[in-house]
This record gives sequence, structure tokens and C-alpha cells, in this order.
Amino acid sequence: MLISLAQWLHELYPEQLGALRVFQYITFRAVMAAMTALLIGLALGPFVIKRLTELKIGQPIRIYGVPEHMVKQGTPTMGGLLILLAIAISTLLWFDWSNRFVWIVMIVTFGFGAIGWVDDWRKVVDKNPEGMRSREKYFWQSVIGLVAALYLAFSVSETSNLRVLELFVRWVQSGFSNALPPKADLMVPFFKTVSYPLGVFGFIALSYLVIVGSSNAVNLTDGLDGLAIMPVVMVGSVLGIFAYVTGSSVFANHLLLPYIPGAGELMIFCAAMAGAGLAFLWFNAYPAQVFMGDVGALALGGALGTIAVIVRQEIVLAIMGGIFVVEALSVMGQVMYFKYTKKKYGQGRRILKMAPLHHHFEKSGWKETQVVVRFWIITMLLCLVGLSTLKLR
Repeated sequence: MLISLAQWLHELYPEQLGALRVFQYITFRAVMAAMTALLIGLALGPFVIKRLTELKIGQPIRIYGVPEHMVKQGTPTMGGLLILLAIAISTLLWFDWSNRFVWIVMIVTFGFGAIGWVDDWRKVVDKNPEGMRSREKYFWQSVIGLVAALYLAFSVSETSNLRVLELFVRWVQSGFSNALPPKADLMVPFFKTVSYPLGVFGFIALSYLVIVGSSNAVNLTDGLDGLAIMPVVMVGSVLGIFAYVTGSSVFANHLLLPYIPGAGELMIFCAAMAGAGLAFLWFNAYPAQVFMGDVGALALGGALGTIAVIVRQEIVLAIMGGIFVVEALSVMGQVMYFKYTKKKYGQGRRILKMAPLHHHFEKSGWKETQVVVRFWIITMLLCLVGLSTLKLR
């Protein structure tokens, strides 16, 4: 919005307001978006926490979990609303409203956030410990994920929504032909020319798995004070760099990455997400004054997955978000092994002392702050590895 205002004012007073040309630069607007989201989060944080406390939206603690966590009983949850509010205001202020990629990321983010809000509301306000049933939650995640994946399959190589619609109609009329341009291939990091053609159905399937999988992986990681939000900030920031590079024909050609017109504007969203995340961490750091809840975790995970699909860095997302991946796999492995051993031996057995993985380390004697900071350090190293793929090919 501000970029349009700046352009209009500059056209009216080109000599007096020449400095407004700085609004044309994505890097400037990204910095401002991060600062705006950070200040909004810090300013509104106390009010949001107070309001959640007044509404008695407190986090229930599982009695079979880690005993030390019982002191967190009643801590306000659904604090992800603060993150989403800061992201929305900051992004709308600083990005180019004609950019279709930012809009699709916003739609996915707030769509997943709505699912998380309903889940949290049922658990906390309606006193329904089950919240949304797994099938119901997964159904709505799948609807959003599939719609986004279908749109992105035809938008990566195009510059307008009209052209995307034309390609979609042509695809249907052709009997669902399975060809996509090379820039839609699955890229393998650390190699210059290694990529795998996916086709329309392969692209949709992969994108769906990345978006929905990322959303649930971040949600599973969000179990300790500050554990999920800082990796989200770090991974999102690096994805912002990838977005800037792939949105520039000069940088993309030099670094042998696919050039995707309009992708650079995603740097604004990533910066806003980083600023909002840091503001939330101010209140979520140990001992937490507020928890993110599903409303924040599902939304942020969905955003990371969607951005990774747009900039064609699905594998790099898995590398940088290694903590999210391992946390999700720990839950899947624990459940599958328990069911297998119960069926075979009549009594379920466990691989870990408790899943997700962060609880296993707590049960092993690590302090909560040790688990959190060490997972942050690992994520930082993995993000550096992911960032190195820009040049190491």
C-alpha cells in the first residue's frame, strides 16, 4: 500500500519528494516490514496477553507429560493471533498489492491459522479436550493445501492470474496433460544441473505434502517455551533471501536458479514474519507469558511450506527445518512402533521416552532451556547449510 502512495506522491512532486524512490527497493521495504511487525508485536503484546487472560484462555497441560510443565497450567494460549496480526498489518503496508505470490501465501497462512483457531477455541473455551478431530483438521488442511498447490502449479512460470487461469483451462481441455516448464522441476541442492521433472500431478502432490507437512511439523515442535518460533524466524529469513534471488533475473541466472518473476516480493512477507516472530519471542521466552497455540503454529508452518514451493526450494526447506522434520518423524515413529509392538506382543513399546523428541530429552535429564537453545543452535547451523546451496553447486 505504501509503495503505491509513494509512487503517487513522487509523480506529483518529483523534485521535492525524490527520496521516495527508495520505496521501489525490496530490500528497504523488507527492513521496514520487519521493524513494523516487531514494533506492532511489542506494542500489542501486553494487551493481547491481558485479554487472553481475562477470557481465561489458558493452556491445558497433559497429566502424563513432563511433571515440571504443570506450573504452566493456565498460561494464556492462542498467542499466535499476535503474530498473525503483526504479519498482516506489516505486509499489507509494505508489499506491492499486485503481487499474486504474497496473496497466495497470505491466504494459506490465515487459512491454516483459522483451522488452528477453531482447534484452540474448542480445546480451551469449549473445554473440549479433543478439539478438532484429526480427520476434520486434516480435511480442511488438505483443502487449503490442494487449492494452493493447484494454483502454484500454473503460476510459477506466469506473470498474471489471467494467464494462470488460461493455462488451467488449457490443461483441462488437453485431457490433463502432464507437462510443466523446467523451472517447476524439483531442484536438488549442491548440484548445478540436477533436477527432476515433476509434471502437473507430481508438482501438486509434492507441494501439498510440503505445505501440509510443514504446518503439522511446526505444530508438533511447538511444545517448549520459544522452541518453535526462533527456528521459524531463522528458516523464514533464509527463505526470504532465496525469494529475493529467484525474483531477480540477474542473481537467478548468475546462481543457476530458476527465475520466477514476482517471487522477490515474498521477501517482504518473510521479513514481517521474522519481525513478528521476534516480538512474540519477547513474551514467549522462558518462562513464557503466552503460548503460540495451533493458531500460530499451523499458520507459520503453512507459510514456510508455501514459500519454499514458490522459490523451488523444497529440499532446502527440509534441510534448514531439520528440527521440524525430526520432531514430526519422532511422533510418527513412536506411534507406528507402539501399534506394531502392541499387535505383535500384546503390549505397546516405545522408541523414545516420550514424543515429540524435545520431551524425550527432557525425560533424559535436559533442562527445558537447554533443549530450546540447543535446538536453536542446530537450526542456525542447518540454515547456514541451506544458505550455502546458493553458491556451492
